Amino acid sequence: MEIIPAIDVRGGRVVRLVQGDPARETRYGDDAAAAACEWERRGARRLHVVDLDGALAGAPANRQAVRAILASVQIPIQVGGGLRSLEAVRDLLGSGVTTAVLGTAAIRDPAFLAAACAAFPGRVALGLDARAGIVAVSGWAETTSVLAADLARQASGLPLAAIIYTDISRDGMLSGPDLDGLRAIAEAARLPVIASGGIASAADIAALRSLVPLGLRGAIIGKALYDGRLSLEAALAAGGG
Repeated sequence: MEIIPAIDVRGGRVVRLVQGDPARETRYGDDAAAAACEWERRGARRLHVVDLDGALAGAPANRQAVRAILASVQIPIQVGGGLRSLEAVRDLLGSGVTTAVLGTAAIRDPAFLAAACAAFPGRVALGLDARAGIVAVSGWAETTSVLAADLARQASGLPLAAIIYTDISRDGMLSGPDLDGLRAIAEAARLPVIASGGIASAADIAALRSLVPLGLRGAIIGKALYDGRLSLEAALAAGGG
């Protein structure tokens, strides 16, 4: 199971938010590229980068930070936040990013998601961010009435790289992953699934590995790594390498 460090960028800086709340921010550094280099040096094989400003504004807002990360590391990078047009996706993937993570626009406009997947098969991931299984959009500021599992099922025929499922209530809380929610997503989608939100220990990663037979392929970890509660080395070992 792949362990993927998160780099959340706001105003060009590396930060973490609690449950996606911009008012509950902890700053971990002013240099996103330096953070990327450190995770690569310590064994990460992929990075998950979120343009928080872009997610809230509806258009990419931290291009300079993303470009700096790309210039600094050799490992694949997946990037999300504010990607709400095919042009934005094309521009991002053309810059060297491996995978574009689509959320709000893909959920509001399934035709856009289908078009992006057709144009870039295997290079688009669907980000499903949910509270109690209900999808939220616009940087988690708006809750819909749509079940995440239903959207995963609808997307199951698309050539997606993965579905990234985040339990918002657990994000930044170090309270453990949403195993039931992840199981529902994996069973509905029959696509590779990446877990996000709440992962705090090697025991959490071991619990996630029980879902590998259903299609769980990775886990995104943020606050636990930055706070030193869980080392990347221990996380990689718990993930199986």
